[in-house]
Amino acid sequence: MATGLAATNPAVAGHMELFLGFDYGEKRCGMASGNRITASATPLPTVAAVGQARWDLIALRVKEWAPQALVVGVPYYQDGAPHDNTRAAQKFARQLGGRFNLPVFEVDERYSTTEAHSLGAPDADAASACIILEQFLASLHAPH
Repeated sequence: MATGLAATNPAVAGHMELFLGFDYGEKRCGMASGNRITASATPLPTVAAVGQARWDLIALRVKEWAPQALVVGVPYYQDGAPHDNTRAAQKFARQLGGRFNLPVFEVDERYSTTEAHSLGAPDADAASACIILEQFLASLHAPH
């Protein structure tokens, strides 16, 4: 199961209600749409493209859903140490923020793909994006 918000996330403004979540991968990017009110997420078709084609497809979804912020799952080793995929997901998060001029929140996404597979998800990338986004949304309702 994903383990929650990264310590580096700024506070989430109260007016932010609609979010797009991302499970970053080098070849595929799972996506989900979710909202603060229901704290639930819905899978969107996985973006199976790289380079500019990937950004074009993501741009279409951002335009279609008009989120107030974006959420990116960032993987870590079991002991919390970063690795190459950690840095790649963080770079992707920075690029999202720069391209779409939206706040981007990072979520520790350890085990989200494993959880998606255990649930029998037909699209593990999109299901993982849902798990990541729902973890983030649940944290917004948790007492601080």
